[in-house]
Amino acid sequence: MSPLSRILTTPEADALIARLTARHGPLMFHQSGGCCDGSAPMCFPLGEFRTGGQDVLLGHVAGDVPVWIGAAQFDYWRHTQVTIDVVPGRGAGMSLESPEGVRFIVRSRVFSDAEAAELAAAGEPPRGG
Repeated sequence: MSPLSRILTTPEADALIARLTARHGPLMFHQSGGCCDGSAPMCFPLGEFRTGGQDVLLGHVAGDVPVWIGAAQFDYWRHTQVTIDVVPGRGAGMSLESPEGVRFIVRSRVFSDAEAAELAAAGEPPRGG
């Protein structure tokens, strides 16, 4: 398995995730594919969003919080490292941070050729089921 991560968080996102975990219990993210709030990372109580074979596990953040993305969107983003961050403003009403007056967003960067080769050698990430 590659030690290179497809998904990261900022310290601000980690702090918000910790607060939301204390309030709601274990969490999960699903990277929205355009509905509701554009393509924002949506935060749910673990298991509230049902993943299936068309969802790809990008990895885990803030300890053991899984981050999923739809397979079609993953095909577009497979060459980028995604970082979940927090900014002021209200996001989608379905995401747990909505009442906090902040919203999760993603920032991304393209993997270098060496990083892309490392990820390719590690194989495809797991899919939901």
